[in-house]
Amino acid sequence: MNTSMNESDCPELSFPVSVFFTIGVFSLMENLLVVVAVIYNRNLHSPMYCFMCSLAGFNTVASLTKMCENVLLVFADKGQLEKEGFSETKLDDVIDSLLCMSFMGSIFSFLAIAVDRYVSIFHALRYHNIMTMRRTGTTLGIIWTTCGVSAMLMVRFFDSKFIMICFVALFLICFAVICFLYVYMFMLARIHARKIDALNSGGSEKCRPRWWGRSMRGALTLTILFGAFVVCWAPFFLHLIIIAMCLTDPYCECYRSFFQLHVLLLMSHALIDPAIYAFRSAELRHTFRKMLICS
Repeated sequence: MNTSMNESDCPELSFPVSVFFTIGVFSLMENLLVVVAVIYNRNLHSPMYCFMCSLAGFNTVASLTKMCENVLLVFADKGQLEKEGFSETKLDDVIDSLLCMSFMGSIFSFLAIAVDRYVSIFHALRYHNIMTMRRTGTTLGIIWTTCGVSAMLMVRFFDSKFIMICFVALFLICFAVICFLYVYMFMLARIHARKIDALNSGGSEKCRPRWWGRSMRGALTLTILFGAFVVCWAPFFLHLIIIAMCLTDPYCECYRSFFQLHVLLLMSHALIDPAIYAFRSAELRHTFRKMLICS
């Protein structure tokens, strides 16, 4: 029994390595399937699906990283690797950097998708002029580069409180902006829907533009995705904050004893997202069936 358990009287919750490895394999296969589907189907070559493909890419990085970490842990438990060796420490930093990159990348991907949905709903006539594929590609390049560099800096200077404060502030700002966009979007959408119904109330049928239904369905899908992201990543994010700012408090130690559960939730997010894509998008379902049956 270690010191933290003596101080908090909370036994550490643990899961077999096979559970993490199984979730990692399935989530890796699912997210790779999403990426290939978006590339394969030209009907999915739109800004929203490109950003969703980017989100799946970051989930793929997270799944692959955790799988590699689990394999290394098995070798370390069998004495094949030194847990405190120089090479092993550097490899651990790389793994932490990739996990941090996938977390930040998911946040920025959701932010980009929220902006895309806002433009598609309230600037529909100028959508294709504003959200061009060239701008989409540039945005994705900036997201991946920024997240990669920021993740390396955060892991390198993780002990610095300034870096931790910046990390927390970045997450909270992005979270607030995404929530504001979605709330504002649905409020305006409700007002616009009432206006459209009022204009059509004189006729026998009420009809709204087709783009309206598609855009609102896309916004609702991404709201579900973002909710799943918050539920799965928030415990792990809070765990990182506690490591940096609350080392000796017994309540903090008790929360840290659930670390493996937090990691399990983190990995489950990469498993849940593709299921939401398939459930909400008929085009993706059709592409999945076509790819799997033909192959």
